[in-house]
Amino acid sequence: MSKPLPTAFLGTLSIRVVDSLAAPTHDKTVMPETTIQTPRRSSRVFTRIAVRAEGKNAEGRKFREASQTIVINAHGGLLYLKQPLELGTDLTLANPATEEEQECRVVYLGDTSEKGTRVGVEFLSPCPHFWGVEFTQQDWSAGTASRPTH
Repeated sequence: MSKPLPTAFLGTLSIRVVDSLAAPTHDKTVMPETTIQTPRRSSRVFTRIAVRAEGKNAEGRKFREASQTIVINAHGGLLYLKQPLELGTDLTLANPATEEEQECRVVYLGDTSEKGTRVGVEFLSPCPHFWGVEFTQQDWSAGTASRPTH
């Protein structure tokens, strides 16, 4: 029977890091492993909000596309887009309800379905009021320090 893996709890996002001597692999050699969790900058809210995205797609062509969110937070959100995009692409999101625009960057490309590709965007500066959500979380303050993304 092997020893339990050491674990560090720092928040809600789990990251696996190789640095212990407890986990055997398929070929009976030891592969070090530890779980580290890092905190999220703000709470996520699962909601559909109409948005318009503008920018340049993976082919360098300008586009403007109506979409809707899947998840939002003070630092960005997850939405469906049909345009082919690359990580790091700069976009402008417009919220038709508030008539506000916010510059953002593509930080995640997920699964594709008939609705489009799940695209994670991060605002270039936190903007919790962009979404027009009345029930904003306490950790959605505009003064929340931004952390670099990977």
